Amino acid sequence: MAHYQVNKTFQEINEKIRSGKAVVVTAEEMVGIVRKHGEVKAAKKVDVVTTGTFSPMCSSGAFINLGPGISGIKAAQVWFNGVPAYAGLAAIDVYIGATEPRSNDPLNTIYPGEFLYGGGHVIQDLLSGKTVHLVAEAYGTHCYPRKCIEREITLADLPFARLCNPRNSSQNYNCAVNVTDKTVYSYMGTLKPRLGNANYCTSGQLNPLLNDPYYQTIGTGTRIFLGGGVGYVISEGTQHHPDTPRTERGIPRGTAGTLMVTGDLKQMDPRWLVGVSILGYGCSMAVGLGIPIPILNEEMAMRTAVSDEDILVPVVDYGRDYPDGKNRHLSEVTYAQLRSGSISIDGKEVPTAPLSSYIRAREIAKILKKWISDGRFLLGEPQELLPSQPKHS
Repeated sequence: MAHYQVNKTFQEINEKIRSGKAVVVTAEEMVGIVRKHGEVKAAKKVDVVTTGTFSPMCSSGAFINLGPGISGIKAAQVWFNGVPAYAGLAAIDVYIGATEPRSNDPLNTIYPGEFLYGGGHVIQDLLSGKTVHLVAEAYGTHCYPRKCIEREITLADLPFARLCNPRNSSQNYNCAVNVTDKTVYSYMGTLKPRLGNANYCTSGQLNPLLNDPYYQTIGTGTRIFLGGGVGYVISEGTQHHPDTPRTERGIPRGTAGTLMVTGDLKQMDPRWLVGVSILGYGCSMAVGLGIPIPILNEEMAMRTAVSDEDILVPVVDYGRDYPDGKNRHLSEVTYAQLRSGSISIDGKEVPTAPLSSYIRAREIAKILKKWISDGRFLLGEPQELLPSQPKHS
């Protein structure tokens, strides 16, 4: 068991937040603080480090109850602005997924497809106060005799609307390139042939899970910034791989942890939940998410001082290797190199571009910092930490 010179608890930090005495900094700021003062002094000085990410997160969606105005029907099929929602829950409970396209979308029939409107866009429209066209169809029963309802609704008409995202906030991710002679349209964006570009999708040193790489403070019940409102971690995400190889600092060298998260959709902001169209691939939704990391001891001070130079990202060929299921890395680069605008692969300079917004990730970390500094946001102590080892059946 580790012996620390600094020992704090969630309760002690929350009491400092209530009294306005907590010292809160962003993950960017923490890098310089630890470099200047060392881990122990930094842990004594800082109570909370805030993080942020704003990226397309396909595994997202919302549970919706259609409300008392939609009565007398056991909905079997439901559409919002032509986008199908899953109705196999109860009479008027549905789930709309961010990646579901409109029913009449040509998809990739006309290649590459544009995927102009999907579930993520519906969620953004609802948040924006726009009217959404609802259609519900059923086969009819004695207790629910109606077979079709069609009307205009707004978010205010829905008694229950809750964002529930099965897999968000990847701990690290690939840098995608294409070594083939054809253009590749992927969830990592359009990849030009013969190493014409390199796309990446992480907020690096602001990434929530990279600031707590072994999930020592994050788990069920952790309170977070989600979609502009307050949300919570439910559990690990549907693709949670904590056994990924790591650096000496404990930073995963590829995809590792993920989160399942939830929050009241009605308290969120359309600036932080944005429908996305990915050319030739499909629909998605960009999600704003931030996690406060309590500095319980000097180890957590060290963990939250991770910098872009410390984070290794695998470069993966999405033209042939990725679709063929080959676990091969062309090289490794740092996030600092990616953010410089170009990387070198086999002696060739390849321009880089992010799918995530570092500017918005920084904004989330600053918003969360202000919420906590103002005493409006307390830390949620997890009832169960995320698994740091693979689960075996």
